[in-house]
Amino acid sequence: MNVTRGFTGRPRVADPGLPPGQYDAGDDWPVLSAEVTPDIAPEDWTFRVDGLVAAPLTWTGEQVRRLPDSAYEGDIHCVTGWSKFGVRFGGVSLDVFLDAVRPDASATHAVAWSHTGYTTSLPLADLTGGRAWIAFTYDGRPLAPEHGGPARLLVPHLYFWKSAKWIAGLRLLDHDEPGFWEQNGYHARGNPWEEQRYSGD
Repeated sequence: MNVTRGFTGRPRVADPGLPPGQYDAGDDWPVLSAEVTPDIAPEDWTFRVDGLVAAPLTWTGEQVRRLPDSAYEGDIHCVTGWSKFGVRFGGVSLDVFLDAVRPDASATHAVAWSHTGYTTSLPLADLTGGRAWIAFTYDGRPLAPEHGGPARLLVPHLYFWKSAKWIAGLRLLDHDEPGFWEQNGYHARGNPWEEQRYSGD
């Protein structure tokens, strides 16, 4: 798949609260997916963490909802140019899952994969320390399927393609293993404030 630099959404608006090249989407939440939206019943959803860990584990949706809940309130930014201010996601901090599996000291990166087969790669440091969640509500309601429900990865400080929809698991590695968009020309990390959209940015 080719990467098209011309797809940037609405005209850019200068705003000191926005990362470079972004516009405020307001009440809109554009739906952009690399795949067809799957039909996953909440009772069928599972989440697994494996790879360089002491104790690989798989959780059911019911088990995840029994874990200590956590919330993110802030902003999100899409590589296509839109940003949303003051969003509210509810779920479980990824630190809870990582504490349970006990990552090996050699683990530096993770590949997140979806129930659809989509993958994205992230430095492990971007997933720890209260910076990432498994989110299953938005604005107090169950997360809609087109936005990744029943559960998605949420890494709000990076461009939103890193927040894999329909999250199924994480595999911890001692190296970077590019995912779908990273293999197709997108940046390895994707920091909005440094405008890391494409490989080489």
